[in-house]
Amino acid sequence: MSAPKTMLEKLWTAHEVLQRADGVSLLWVDRHLVHEGSHHAFAKIKERGLPVAEPDLTFAVVDHYAPTRGRSRIADREISRMIDTLRDNAAANGLRIYDLDDPRQGIVHVVGPEEGLTLPGLLVNCGDSHTSTHGAFGTLAFGIGATEVAHVLATQTVWQRKPKSMRITVEGSLGPGVSAKDIALGWIAKLGTDGAQGHAVEYAGDAIRGLSMEGRMTLCNLSIEGGARFGMIAPDETTFAYIKGRRFAPKGTAWETACADWRGLSGDEGAAFDREVLLDASAIAPTVTWGTSPEQALPITASLPEASDVPPAKAEAARAALEYMGLKAGQMLEGTVVDQVFIGSCTNGRIEDLRAAAQVLKGRKAKVPGMVSPGSAQVKAQAEAEGLDRIFTAAGLDWVASGCSMCVGMNGDLVAEGKRCASSTNRNFKGRQGRGARTHLMSPAMVAAAAVTGTLTDVRNLLEGRV
Repeated sequence: MSAPKTMLEKLWTAHEVLQRADGVSLLWVDRHLVHEGSHHAFAKIKERGLPVAEPDLTFAVVDHYAPTRGRSRIADREISRMIDTLRDNAAANGLRIYDLDDPRQGIVHVVGPEEGLTLPGLLVNCGDSHTSTHGAFGTLAFGIGATEVAHVLATQTVWQRKPKSMRITVEGSLGPGVSAKDIALGWIAKLGTDGAQGHAVEYAGDAIRGLSMEGRMTLCNLSIEGGARFGMIAPDETTFAYIKGRRFAPKGTAWETACADWRGLSGDEGAAFDREVLLDASAIAPTVTWGTSPEQALPITASLPEASDVPPAKAEAARAALEYMGLKAGQMLEGTVVDQVFIGSCTNGRIEDLRAAAQVLKGRKAKVPGMVSPGSAQVKAQAEAEGLDRIFTAAGLDWVASGCSMCVGMNGDLVAEGKRCASSTNRNFKGRQGRGARTHLMSPAMVAAAAVTGTLTDVRNLLEGRV
């Protein structure tokens, strides 16, 4: 009898074409997603006269540079050039493209699952670090660099060293106002941005099983912010219910066969992990970043760290972060004044995220300006059908088109220098949302609470009578 296997081992073995003498594996790629930033890779294969090996398995999406306003006539020539280059590369290589006028356009990591392109058991690559999002479906999903993107385009394979395995188990139930974003920021704050370095993280436990697919995608999306190569969750009935009926999902008798296969992807009982972490869901509170790294995060009710609260090796980074953010050690996180808010991104731009924010905003007015950018055109249409857009606009926030928007600041959506933004995005590094911008990461509901009060606020106080 063979030893019990983790899900990582099962998926890795299923995709391994060969292994070099140094232990690096050549893996078959089932889905390759490209965007405007992939132009370097297309140029590389063109220089060598190579075609795209499997054009039916590569999908192009306009998202990073996608304007959220004025799409019919793009004023910025650089943005227009980047989008045109993707169009040209898609046309030259016979690729399906989700262009700006496509009713299914959106952020690549929102579109893939929506379309049913992301299925359990597959290997998904994209030249974007947050490709880990797709691991929520029980896939091997990780970002790759330009050279690797070119290799996948030319061969439909990628060289990769198998990471170590790590399981983060979250037992118990989450409290009101606590979300997958809080689980992620919580474990990253606890373990650090290198806490899962060199590992593939598998999430397990009652709290994880209780998450929707939107929540699971948020959690896997943020895995890399804790140093993980990627995150993953074993597929279950929640997964199957989300996938069923989607455009590229199996149909008819193939559906039942697929579900039977997918159930076998879960790790075996007794499978050993290189590292285990256990968290108590009831101890997790709404969490907000205070610094310039995802690990610099605290429960909203906490005070900012004093020098003595921080390990010596991280003391200087903490001091520099507080200075950049215009904050002082010892002051309460709650009550910090914000200048604007943003709801969107591949982390938190799905319909569930917008519903959570709307629940807080309904019947209330925002005290600061802000923007809501749905993760895809389909999410936008669904939100409008549910009347969520009217809640946002009645509150005083801008309702704009889908794309990466203010998360990356490549498309004209920026936070001005020195301004403080409550954001549902994934990174708070210096300059991420604009030169000199000060970003606080949190859940969409927490962003909505900040909009209503004009300060970092515990959303639980605003949900009383609404949950």
